[in-house]
Amino acid sequence: SFSKAEQNNYLGRSLGDLLQETSPIFIRQYGAGMLASPSFRGTSAGHTAVFWNGLPINSPSLGQSDLSILPIAGVDQVAIHFGNGGALFGNEAIGGSIHLNTKASFAKGFHGDFTQKIGSFGQFNSTVKAGFSTGKFSTETRIYRESAENNFTYKDLGQAGTPEVRAENSAFQQSGIVQDLAWNLNPSSQLKASLWYNQADREIQPVMGSSTNDTQKDESVRLAVDYFHFWKKSILNLKTGLIRDNQVFNQSKNTTLQYLLSGDWDATLSSKWNLKTGIRFNFIQGDLSTYKATDQRIETYQSLRFEPLEKVRLSINLRQLAYLNQFEPFIPSLGVDWDFWKNTSNQLSLKASLAKRIKVPTLNDRFWEPGGNPDLLPERSKSGEIGLNWIKTGKLNLENSLTYYRMNVDNWIIWLPKGSFWSPENIREVQNQGLEYQGQVSKATGAWNIRANWSYTWSRAISTKGIGENDPSIGRQLPYTPEHQANGRITLGKNDFSAFLGTFFVGQRRVTTDGQRIMPTYQLFNLGFSYPKLNWGSVNLPISFQINNLFNTDYQVLYLRAMPGRSYHFTISIQL
Repeated sequence: SFSKAEQNNYLGRSLGDLLQETSPIFIRQYGAGMLASPSFRGTSAGHTAVFWNGLPINSPSLGQSDLSILPIAGVDQVAIHFGNGGALFGNEAIGGSIHLNTKASFAKGFHGDFTQKIGSFGQFNSTVKAGFSTGKFSTETRIYRESAENNFTYKDLGQAGTPEVRAENSAFQQSGIVQDLAWNLNPSSQLKASLWYNQADREIQPVMGSSTNDTQKDESVRLAVDYFHFWKKSILNLKTGLIRDNQVFNQSKNTTLQYLLSGDWDATLSSKWNLKTGIRFNFIQGDLSTYKATDQRIETYQSLRFEPLEKVRLSINLRQLAYLNQFEPFIPSLGVDWDFWKNTSNQLSLKASLAKRIKVPTLNDRFWEPGGNPDLLPERSKSGEIGLNWIKTGKLNLENSLTYYRMNVDNWIIWLPKGSFWSPENIREVQNQGLEYQGQVSKATGAWNIRANWSYTWSRAISTKGIGENDPSIGRQLPYTPEHQANGRITLGKNDFSAFLGTFFVGQRRVTTDGQRIMPTYQLFNLGFSYPKLNWGSVNLPISFQINNLFNTDYQVLYLRAMPGRSYHFTISIQL
């Protein structure tokens, strides 16, 4: 999970920006403020599950989330889980999962703050946050509005002579409100309700060399209601939720609706045994430009954790899924954590897991007219991983982790031409393997605090079966899947003043399955300064200044999708 300070650096920016610059996840960006989709461990965007307060919020028609319209200003906590989460988190969690949460606080009285951010290319972002709480009741409201003209200049590779031009039809604005309410009904029960309304209005930035004027409007309503009952050694959680997504691309309107009802029980059976079991019902309705369809899903899940020895923890997770007229057998995962060496300042741990997972075809895959294939099978994966983690504490605090993973995905769905239209089939098989290394170090020297963190990912994702024996994709890296990726950041602090220098590197990406066109590597640097303790009487006035793409690097994430050069951002808050 990300610290509050890390998230504050990305106020006024999107979840996609945070993950691209500070995690091993590759984000496929179609331009500044445009569609941004995640890729965990070489998998596709549809292999990543995204949750908000426990609700799965991926589009049921597309099977993924657009991270560019999930603003950091709308959430309190961001956490990511890599790999074997299918049995824990359900459908789509083949590559990993992203968890967004808001949290209630009690007995804090009134608090409020206003944050204003201005930046290059017409950026203007405002956030208002206010809350009040007693020992029994808590309410918090946040309202945000973010906009940018995105009128940056770039070299147009789509025109002869690659002239420098200014981006057009690339402006965006979004706004929203998040309302959280919580009641401590009595010492053993709590009721919590959260509402998130978000709307985004975007001009769709054309590819280089073209002059299209597409527009897209997105509107989402998310509602989650939770009841918690606390016993001495167990917790019962009953949840209901609603997610309504409405998208208008030019004049084409698509609406999806999800209703969710779930319950789970988390019990500590003894000092060595812990059990979590639950059930989830999900009803999905799609009213899209070419079809109307419904889907119903029932999932049961069980998680058993056992600690046979003080330094050894074992887990087994099972999930069963039924959708429409199909019934899937148990999806299992097994895990072990072993702290095999530990003294007063060092700890070495071994972690390993094995899992099976599935991904149900999306509504578009099954029902799109023309071409949808209702007979599609779920994509299935088998995976395993093993990792080492070293933690050192003392005058120098150090943490390093190294993980090797391997995954095979069968029945990978691919859309193929069928005469005058395209249709999906279970054709491809993909093998993924790689290494993930993450580290951080911190040290206090007198009045100075120094902190550095870094990560490196090697990811090899290749097709082992394609469209026939002569498919040029066989044995090649999947399109837009970098084999090498890295990021790092160093932060210096003294007397409440802090400065950071961050960088992230993305290796070569193949544009097409045959590998004939390759996107070059790029590395960007960001520099920032902040002073959170500026005061005026009893009012706190944190200020910060940041330069993104410090060296004005000319780069593209995706082919012929222009990205901005150097930009400047100033932020000031008023905290009561």
